[in-house]
Amino acid sequence: MELKHAIYDRRATRAYSAEAVAQADLEALIDAAIQAPSANNLQPWAFCILRNSALLTRISEEAKALMLQSSPATVPSPHVEEMLGNPDYQIFYHAPALILICAVGDDSWSQIDCTLAAQNLMLAAHGTGLATCWIGFAQVWLETDEGRAALDLPANWKPVAPIIVGHPSGVTLPPSRHTPKLVWRD
Repeated sequence: MELKHAIYDRRATRAYSAEAVAQADLEALIDAAIQAPSANNLQPWAFCILRNSALLTRISEEAKALMLQSSPATVPSPHVEEMLGNPDYQIFYHAPALILICAVGDDSWSQIDCTLAAQNLMLAAHGTGLATCWIGFAQVWLETDEGRAALDLPANWKPVAPIIVGHPSGVTLPPSRHTPKLVWRD
């Protein structure tokens, strides 16, 4: 797949088949992720891969509950509040795998470097026919002591990018894009 097609056609997918993603395919995505640039080439990332559906369901339930009991700022709209309150809504959309990219550096660039790795991972997944979605709803819970303990994360790993991976169960249509604001300084 040409890079331009990967960039323009990749979508945040929210419908997955039950088909498992092979370990070799997940490892290939991580290999693509670590090709990302990083400040001073520190490569401050680590990866936690979850394929346990019971644990993914538990995280979904606990993350929803935490968001609903937190400040109104974490629940941006009544639509989102309704979604999170729905017992049938699973924040991971029943995807068979979650790759959590964590920052292991404590400098100001580590989280940015991890987001660059996340973009590489998502583009690589699309290029192989897999689908992804960055699940922001999981972020707050994954950063809690309980969330970190559930994943047995080392103390210096900071969750940055929870990305689900799976085989899409349909076609995700592209959203419209706003015209960018440009300022030219010639």
